[in-house]
Amino acid sequence: MPDIFDEVEEDLRAERAKQMWQRFGTPIAGLLVLVVAGVGGWQGWQWYQNRERATASVAFMADHRAAEAEGADLAAIAGRFESLAANSPAGYRTIALLRAAALKAETGDMPAALTLYDRVANDGEADPIYREYATLMWVLRSMDTAEPSVLAARIAPLTRPGQPWSASARELSALVALKSGQRDEARRALEALAADVTAPRSIRDRAGRIASGIAG
Repeated sequence: MPDIFDEVEEDLRAERAKQMWQRFGTPIAGLLVLVVAGVGGWQGWQWYQNRERATASVAFMADHRAAEAEGADLAAIAGRFESLAANSPAGYRTIALLRAAALKAETGDMPAALTLYDRVANDGEADPIYREYATLMWVLRSMDTAEPSVLAARIAPLTRPGQPWSASARELSALVALKSGQRDEARRALEALAADVTAPRSIRDRAGRIASGIAG
């Protein structure tokens, strides 16, 4: 089971990275052009917002590169991401908190990581994509500590058709059922997910493997 959870987390991170690039991947040079163009009144406010985003982008990438460096002090860098979140526009605040949460989990500070995931999940100003991602990560990281009923209740709204994380949520929901001893329910859910052509291939394949293991 731990190996499966690692696979699930890796898929979630890859999808989050894609979503983050789509929303915040605008070249900094493009933002600077807008800064130069903005003058007076409403344009001045746009200039200020773009400058804030550009500043946050530079700081975020600097902290990200620092975290990827060999021998990095991940606990300290997690603190830097938290500080960045406190002084950044909504979008960068969200992804900085998510990065801080991931680093805290990686360094073993799971209570702090769960607190940050919960904070993003309940942030009404955050993009729903990231709020739901934070909920998924909270559930994944709480598998060994939270009551199955609590996990199931938090993940259920994300499993509905049309939700951006529906396939991942359905997979996690099945794993919660499996962990709580509901093997038949878990197997049926995983078999349905494996047959769902709208789900990502990696999730379908993994669902099929787990379902086969349960049946065997």
